[in-house]
Amino acid sequence: MALKGLIGKKIGMTQVFSEDGTVTPVTVLECGPCPITQVRTAENDGYTAVQLGFGADRKAKRTSKALLGHLAKSGTGPMRVLKEFRVDDIDGLEVGSTVGVDLFEGMDKVRVTGTSKGRGFAGLMKRYNFGGGKATHGSHHHRRAGTIGMCATPSRVFKGHPMAGRYGGKQITVRNLEIVRIDKENNLILVKGAVPGAKNGFVLVQAN
Repeated sequence: MALKGLIGKKIGMTQVFSEDGTVTPVTVLECGPCPITQVRTAENDGYTAVQLGFGADRKAKRTSKALLGHLAKSGTGPMRVLKEFRVDDIDGLEVGSTVGVDLFEGMDKVRVTGTSKGRGFAGLMKRYNFGGGKATHGSHHHRRAGTIGMCATPSRVFKGHPMAGRYGGKQITVRNLEIVRIDKENNLILVKGAVPGAKNGFVLVQAN
């Protein structure tokens, strides 16, 4: 099977103890089972890909009729997340079948894509860990940005200069996360290290 990716949900973090007493911090990811809702072929679409669904607890009244009709073809109900994965070969991938964490058996590492926690509009000290100015002796420069531009040349502020703004809420991919354990019965994958996003946030787990 050419498919090497699943949609999942971040459950949280915990610890795993090895036989020699070594403690490994791990992130628990619930991946699948993901139903195949669509298969794209080179003849019809110009490329080969598989569309997976995740989150069957979505209410039908919160889903558009067009999407309900699309999902009805695969025999599935409303889904919270639909994601397309490119594949080289679609043999063995049929609409209506499901895939689970057994996809990652034999793999050592994966990459996980998630949305980082959104922290709203933040200042320089929180967003970029600036040190700030003096805190005493009548200083009026406590948490300010200070000088941001040049004088006559080039007399402008360079693009990308660290300034206050929206902090977090971006798509982040972490690569080379080591697989510590796979629990087929509960559809869980334990990876070493941290994964972007809050608890119960949706993630994409793919072969590294």
